[in-house]
Amino acid sequence: MDRLKRKVERNLGLRGPRTVLALMLREMATTYGRSPGGYIWAILEPVGAIALLTVVFSFMFHAPPLGKSFPLFYATGFLPFTMFNDVGNKVAQTIRFSKPLLSYPSVTIVDAIAARFVLNLLTHVMVLYIVIGGILVVFDTRALLNFPAIVLAVTMAASLGLGVGTLNCYLMSAFPIWERSWQILTRPLFVISGIFFLFDTLPEAAHDVLWFNPLIHIVGEMRKGLYPTYSADYVSPAFVFMISFACLALGLLFLRRDYRRLVNE
Repeated sequence: MDRLKRKVERNLGLRGPRTVLALMLREMATTYGRSPGGYIWAILEPVGAIALLTVVFSFMFHAPPLGKSFPLFYATGFLPFTMFNDVGNKVAQTIRFSKPLLSYPSVTIVDAIAARFVLNLLTHVMVLYIVIGGILVVFDTRALLNFPAIVLAVTMAASLGLGVGTLNCYLMSAFPIWERSWQILTRPLFVISGIFFLFDTLPEAAHDVLWFNPLIHIVGEMRKGLYPTYSADYVSPAFVFMISFACLALGLLFLRRDYRRLVNE
């Protein structure tokens, strides 16, 4: 049994949970331990962004596109978008962040990716719980929680962040210009991912294009989890997971082949 376990870990490039845990503790100390307030900023940043969106759009409109609560509407769009974006960016920077440790044979690229992914996913789940929970307590949202839909939305956002981040981990290390190009290409995502609008209310021509944005599906599923009257029939989890797993498989394939060379450059 131990021989089989070692063989599986060797084939996957994964040394074990102790290595991943050690890498997570290191990142917690370096990312959150050095800044005043630490994890408090992880909560204050989305709260501030949601509050700003609420103030700005409440002056422009009498009610949000769905429900009666501006904070809840923008939170259900902003938080899953931020989860995907931050998890993806942190995973993409794995080689740069863990380069000194990756020179040791006992630490593999999969260990480092797993540590960054798990830590940042748990952070965003905590932020989602605190922010959404606070909104439900403070405001009269009349929300009815659909936990399977919420869990599915979080899983979709996490898997997309992991897949895209893993592929970008290779591309940004092998082709430095890709990092800047990716930032430019994805800048419009904040506007076209359903944070400010409902996909259902768009013209048919926009449906045909924006449906292929996986974040539209993630945001739609999250809103389905908090608005009992919102069906989000356009959401396709299979589409999101297909993109996620394709990016993950390509990223791991390239990294398994070249990451030692990238680390030593």
